[in-house]
Amino acid sequence: MLSNPLIATVLVFSLIALGEWLSIVSRARIPMLLTAMVGYLVLTWTGIFPANLLELSQFAALGAILIGPAIVHMGTMIPISLVKTQYKAVIIALGGVIFSGILILIIVPLIFDYPTAVAGVGPISGGIIALLVTTEKLKELGLTSIVIIPALVVAFQGVAGMPLAMHFMKKYSGVMQKQIDAGTFVSMTGKSFSEEETEEQAVTKKSSPLRSSAILKLFFVFTGAGIGVALGTVTPIHYTLWCLAIGIIGLKLGAFESSELQRANSFTIAMLGIIFVVIGTMAGVTPKDVLENLPAILAILAIGTIGISIGGYLTAKLVKWHPYKGMPVALTALFGFPGDYILCEEVSRSCARNEKEEKLIFNELLAPMIIGGFTTVTVASVIIAGILINTL
Repeated sequence: MLSNPLIATVLVFSLIALGEWLSIVSRARIPMLLTAMVGYLVLTWTGIFPANLLELSQFAALGAILIGPAIVHMGTMIPISLVKTQYKAVIIALGGVIFSGILILIIVPLIFDYPTAVAGVGPISGGIIALLVTTEKLKELGLTSIVIIPALVVAFQGVAGMPLAMHFMKKYSGVMQKQIDAGTFVSMTGKSFSEEETEEQAVTKKSSPLRSSAILKLFFVFTGAGIGVALGTVTPIHYTLWCLAIGIIGLKLGAFESSELQRANSFTIAMLGIIFVVIGTMAGVTPKDVLENLPAILAILAIGTIGISIGGYLTAKLVKWHPYKGMPVALTALFGFPGDYILCEEVSRSCARNEKEEKLIFNELLAPMIIGGFTTVTVASVIIAGILINTL
């Protein structure tokens, strides 16, 4: 029965739905993605779910295809006028991972050894690409006993990062609401609350008869994603960065409309597929692996998370951003996309007092979180892993 793709998909989907419900009733205190990932791990360990459930579902394969289009869509939500202000998000993101790396390299060798520290620095600064760079080099050097460490760091770093980032984001939402009530709020684009509302109304009135078809909207987004993937294969720049840039530039040139996949009524299914892919990162992790490497994993996660938070706080103060706004940007190193987007959605939904305020909070959080995530996960982590692994 479980070999049926639809039934397998429903079982995994039930975890995501449970996570969404818990997020709503807890007012975003429990992140949806965290519930889904931990739930999948526990049910797999206990034998309730077969180890190959995601493979049987086949939905994760669709999700892997949809990553590029979803990132193009993210780009269509970030006007170029907003991108110009995001250099501060890049500085904060880099400050977090650099401070974290320094702490790990100082403290972890005192408890374990230097190779263990290096095995954790790259992955905790980002994600999958840094993991691949690290594990390949460890195997090449014959350090197979610690190959599992970077894999488990990547698997569990979101457990530490998402609740903490959400806490700070909710705190910053409260700061925004006080400014709105006092009439002192100014967005990153330099507009007041009333000006943002007027601009939003003006944008929603715009329409193009040539762009009314959902199929054509999807075609344009998929084409943009295809170009981004192609560019990623022939340049040293990761395809996700190309897709983000194509979305931002396409919005400016009029090739895309704002929030393109949502206008095509397709974004929810795209995000669902990508969440399946993220849950799949927990596959293959066994209780034995966790127990044998638990001390090193906990040390790297604890020191890394503290380091990222402190680094984010210090650089946020340096660039004159509120720490509650800057620290979640640094913490995107621990979960990246789609966690950064999902947290923005959950926080704006749970904290806002009305629909207009929900859009304002979401828009204010989204750009720095997305750009911070790409800075750490896609760029910084790969560079850090590549440099440090060669010191072994």
